[in-house]
Amino acid sequence: MTFDAQFKKALEQLPPKEKDKLILRLLKNDLVLANRLLFELVDTDSVEDKRQELQSYIQNRVVFISKNFTSMGYLLMYVREISGVINEHISITKDKYGDITLTCELLYQVIILNKHRFGKQSYKESYTMCIYIIAKIFKVLVFIQKQHEDLHVEFKEMIVKIGTLISDIDYLMRTAINNGLDVNYLTLFRIPSNVEGLVKNLRVKGFLK
Repeated sequence: MTFDAQFKKALEQLPPKEKDKLILRLLKNDLVLANRLLFELVDTDSVEDKRQELQSYIQNRVVFISKNFTSMGYLLMYVREISGVINEHISITKDKYGDITLTCELLYQVIILNKHRFGKQSYKESYTMCIYIIAKIFKVLVFIQKQHEDLHVEFKEMIVKIGTLISDIDYLMRTAINNGLDVNYLTLFRIPSNVEGLVKNLRVKGFLK
């Protein structure tokens, strides 16, 4: 939404107390903005501190979920919950670097702690979890490609680990192949320069669903 100059001028001319009341009223209806301002104006923790705290949360939460595993549907439900927490962190801190590293941490922990379970249910029952993982990997590759080239190497170790795990799990490997993800992008850390266009084209053709 855009505001015209007359409206902006009228807001500027509001008495300070009236402005304060208006801001507080608006913030009550926009918790993301409220938390962002809290982080920027009040919070003493840095972006790196918040990222490290969330990384520990992800690790502990995935361990708990995996210990209480009942089905792939159950696992996916809680993985989405954790992903939502990551998204909230990004909205508040604008941590683009953390968007990559935290999503990688989530994927890695979910796969390594549950790799023995992918073959215990049918492929049909596991498919939604598998396609979620493959789609998230593509998203991470797109985000890495958008980072400065000098930063790419910082993501290599985790990307290679995830790729190696996928190559050892039949259901994930099958889903990757069937949806246009060459696992060599990960294991050899060779991300196509046009990966964003590749993903868009795959979605147009009905893949990654």
